[in-house]
Amino acid sequence: MSDATPDRVPEPVLMCWSGGKDSTMALAAALRDPALRVEALLTTITDEYERISMHGVRRVLLLAQAASLGLPLEEVRITRNASNDSYDRAMRAVLERYRAKGVERVIFGDLFLEDIRQYREERLAQIGMRGLYPLWGLDTRKLAYRVIDEGYRAVLTCVDPKHLGPEFCGRDFDWRLMADFPAHVDPCGERGEFHTFVHDGPIFKHPIEIVRGEVVNRDGFLFCDFRPAQSAPAK
Repeated sequence: MSDATPDRVPEPVLMCWSGGKDSTMALAAALRDPALRVEALLTTITDEYERISMHGVRRVLLLAQAASLGLPLEEVRITRNASNDSYDRAMRAVLERYRAKGVERVIFGDLFLEDIRQYREERLAQIGMRGLYPLWGLDTRKLAYRVIDEGYRAVLTCVDPKHLGPEFCGRDFDWRLMADFPAHVDPCGERGEFHTFVHDGPIFKHPIEIVRGEVVNRDGFLFCDFRPAQSAPAK
């Protein structure tokens, strides 16, 4: 992922963070790379809900993630049903601030969607930045198995009912889930079939204790409302 040398100062980078498993695995790759220094987690928050946009995870859980990871959190605030232009302006304002401080690359957990990567690169190029994709091209089934094998614990926070039934919303991301997925569903949900929240794993200082809440239908997607439980002791 890099061309590190013993005397080279690590490159400052931003991590585009959703709180899910792909972001987690991309961050883990960056943290292993001595040529990179992650400056902050960059996350989009929907104002009206105080939740991670698209994933529907409460902000308080996002804050707990950042604290457990030991990384600063940079929030990009948007309104419900924000237009693409509004999103782009909000994101650009934050990115320009980091670009002025010498950050030139942003890490993404994308796997194979070329149109999404092209969109990111076009927007980043406008302010002299580039993307970094440590998971790009990996086999999604093997990556999903790695998530489980390496000890990460995740839950499905959102599912698209066009692909998965409501019984999948809120489930643990584990071997049983892998066996139950319909054949057409990507094991990593790369086409938007589902989104996840990671609450423990090797790069976390301590687990984030969560409690499953009700499943609700909002804007055509199903969301499981996870809430924080009592704080857990450090590992």
